[in-house]
Amino acid sequence: MWSQRGEIDYGLARRATLTALRTRGRRASEACDAHPYLLRAAKYHGEPTEQDCPVCRRDRLTYVTYVFGDELGQFSGRIKSSRELEEMARQHGEFRVYVVEVCQRCSWNHLTRSFVLGDGEVRKPPRRQRTVEDDY
Repeated sequence: MWSQRGEIDYGLARRATLTALRTRGRRASEACDAHPYLLRAAKYHGEPTEQDCPVCRRDRLTYVTYVFGDELGQFSGRIKSSRELEEMARQHGEFRVYVVEVCQRCSWNHLTRSFVLGDGEVRKPPRRQRTVEDDY
């Protein structure tokens, strides 16, 4: 992506967790602990991958992408698709993106990477808008 910067890859932490599962006798339930909301987000809003789950090896992983930033106001912490990130990068000065891999079968989940997007122009957070969630 054109404005991507400050990328952090959590591959070493992932590898350490998987090694501990395989060699140190850790139970899969210790690492496969996805919150029900994360599993639901993966099911309805996630982006399927071609990668097999490293734990159960029976299902493909799904990526769930979250965005956080002061400029996003009340929309910080929302799930976004890869397509939406490009448009957001042009509308906001800076926000952080977190990509989590999830296996819906065994509940494996791990933060895979994070990075910063935005055009660099500092903007004020938007005024609070009425949303569907406000009605509940």
